[in-house]
Formats: sequence, structure tokens, C-alpha cells
Amino acid sequence: MKFVVFILLAAILISLGSGLFHLSRDNADSTKLLRALKIRVALSAVLVLFLVVSYFTGWIQPPS
Repeated sequence: MKFVVFILLAAILISLGSGLFHLSRDNADSTKLLRALKIRVALSAVLVLFLVVSYFTGWIQPPS
């Protein structure tokens, strides 16, 4: 369970770094920057959906 969350967080951070790299270049290519943004938003949505489904199915529980 934690492995999936860590992998998704790592992928989000990699996408964030990729977007920053393409933004900071002198000849910034907006299509690559937009692709990095789309990937980051999609991965974030998948992570949130995964956490909500995990909570409702009982795979994870809040600390008591």
C-alpha cells in the first residue's frame, strides 16, 4: 500500500522537475511544459482517487 503511494509521489515529483526544467530553458517549449503539467495533474488525481478508494474499502484507516 505504502509502496504505491511512494511510487505515485515520486512520479509526481519527477514530472514537477521535468516541468521546471522545460520552463527554465532559454527556448522554453510550451508543448513539453504542457505535457509535464498534464502528467502531474493526472498522477495527482490518480493518487487522490487511490487514497479515497483505499479508505472506503478499508485498506487504510485513520490513526486513532
